[in-house]
Amino acid sequence: MIPSDTSILGGWPKRVADSVLAGAAIAAFFPLLLLLCVAVKLSSPGPVLYGHERIGPRGKPFRCWKLRTMVCDGDAVLAAHLAADPDAQREWEETRKLTNDPRVTALGRVLRTYSVDELPRLINVLCGEMSFVGPRPVVLDELERYGPYVQAYLSARPGITGLWQTSGRSDTSYEYRVALDDRYVREWSFAADIRILLRTVPVVLGARVSY
Repeated sequence: MIPSDTSILGGWPKRVADSVLAGAAIAAFFPLLLLLCVAVKLSSPGPVLYGHERIGPRGKPFRCWKLRTMVCDGDAVLAAHLAADPDAQREWEETRKLTNDPRVTALGRVLRTYSVDELPRLINVLCGEMSFVGPRPVVLDELERYGPYVQAYLSARPGITGLWQTSGRSDTSYEYRVALDDRYVREWSFAADIRILLRTVPVVLGARVSY
């Protein structure tokens, strides 16, 4: 059952669990995060963190944080690449991602491969903008592609991981990822969240490229 617009999936128990886990994870990974911040700063000019606006529960936008993995003039680089490559243009329109993204730096590819670029999202979880497990965080114009499943997305906090992360990641179609988000909301339970978290570990260690 999809929660009403007055509630968020999992309610306060899920929120408390997220807060405790996020606080513990930030403390545990702080030395690694500090080291990665230095590496990003030294590898290419620009800020260490990148914040991109995503849509949270009830349609509220928030700034989703990651370690910067792209060049600073990424929008211009992407536009030029898509204009010069029709195949890349089609891939971008269909999936909102590229197999070979010219914006990604050399260090950024390594960070993305092991998903450590997403460590700053623990701050989003601590602030209540995201959850450890939930739908894939999307930008505003992507909601149009959710069709009848948009309410499922808006009823939950986006997740650092989710069914989309453990069911093929970049190897799945956009429509399938949307269906997985809807399935996650309809079948949510704490036991399901734990299973997804446990399944995320081998997926990340398998070094498959994240979205």
